[in-house]
Amino acid sequence: MTAVLAPVLALRGETAPAVIDERGVTSWGALDERVTRLVRALRARGLEVGDTVVAMLGNQVELVEVSLACAHGGWALVPVNWHWVARELAYVLDDAGAAALIVDERWLPVAVDALAQAEVPGLRARLLVRRELARDEGGEGFEDLDGAIAEERSAELEDPQRGGPMFYTSGTTGWPKGVRSTLTATGGPPEVLTLIAHSMAPTLGVPVDEAHERVQLVCGPMYHSAQWVFAIAPLVCGATLVLQQRFDAAAVLDAIERHGVTNTHLVPTQFVRLLDLPEEVRAAADTSSLVQVMHGAAPCAPAVKRAMVEWWGPKITEYYGGTEGGFLSLITASEWLERPGSVGKPLEVVEVAIIGPDGERQPPGEPGEIWFRSLLGSDFEYHNAPDKTASAHREGGFGTLGDVGYLDVDGYLFLSDRKIDMVVSGGVNIYP
Repeated sequence: MTAVLAPVLALRGETAPAVIDERGVTSWGALDERVTRLVRALRARGLEVGDTVVAMLGNQVELVEVSLACAHGGWALVPVNWHWVARELAYVLDDAGAAALIVDERWLPVAVDALAQAEVPGLRARLLVRRELARDEGGEGFEDLDGAIAEERSAELEDPQRGGPMFYTSGTTGWPKGVRSTLTATGGPPEVLTLIAHSMAPTLGVPVDEAHERVQLVCGPMYHSAQWVFAIAPLVCGATLVLQQRFDAAAVLDAIERHGVTNTHLVPTQFVRLLDLPEEVRAAADTSSLVQVMHGAAPCAPAVKRAMVEWWGPKITEYYGGTEGGFLSLITASEWLERPGSVGKPLEVVEVAIIGPDGERQPPGEPGEIWFRSLLGSDFEYHNAPDKTASAHREGGFGTLGDVGYLDVDGYLFLSDRKIDMVVSGGVNIYP
């Protein structure tokens, strides 16, 4: 039994559904057992605390298993963009110092080409999630993941260690950049993940005491930090996950009704696609189970947001934040209707400062670069990029995402521009 899932198992029971993906349902008991076996399988292949596991997996139960295995093995998890070409994956394998590579067979050709280009001297495990391939064909030097798991014991883990994710941005001209938070450092008890998830639960709209009754739909790519957090944190709190590999507006409405989805995370482009559905489809959809819909990752046109609030009601909450800083501000639908364009007030544990060109704080209504610091002491760094890390920090423990905005007289934050050039594609940030 794993330390993180033990409390949930006691509450939900072994047979209740934990993860529902395109291939079926995984119970809490089965999830816990497979995570335990996977930790042992990776240890048996030489992984040590502090090593890195790179995963080219889609929105599937195996990514949840790998995430939780890293959280108990003391490993850094790098979920990579499955749109990447081989040279991008090769770069990340080397830059992250991968000790293990776990790939779904859909992207096996990319992984094989990447390994031919990468050096990865410390790579000790190559595991493949098979779908159509038989176990004795087409492995290209990869071991079968299910086979590796089946060889191991499911007894309680010895000496579990905390691990956490490192997310890579996508580059338009430069190489992807890894971002790590001090909250997800490796080493120490894995129960820290539970504490972090529980502390985030109110922000995510999944209160801990109600999580066992919640169903979280994840329909954006989990290689993105927000989608990963909106999957793993509710799960750790006890919610059931429904995973969709790709966003399809009609399929989202179907999933909400069929599974009784209570919570989800969407980005503005997904709002637009939902609103583009025929009126009769939207009218027939039963979304009454929804309790809270979070959105962020990109600016949302006021007309689009108003239309979604009119359709789904005041269940839509917007946040501002990023991989580097996590959640920085929140605004409910009712607040937003009073202050269109705002991304809300900073969270109680976050201080926001608007800094002008002279390096001084700006008064209310005056734009400047948005700087923030966590009052809990958490921070971030760019992996193997000390200069970039330094440029994103200033004295006093403040960091920045490169956005420009202002605070109004009531302390509500508004975004107005970006200091750093960036493209947003489907809610995923792409930096030069």
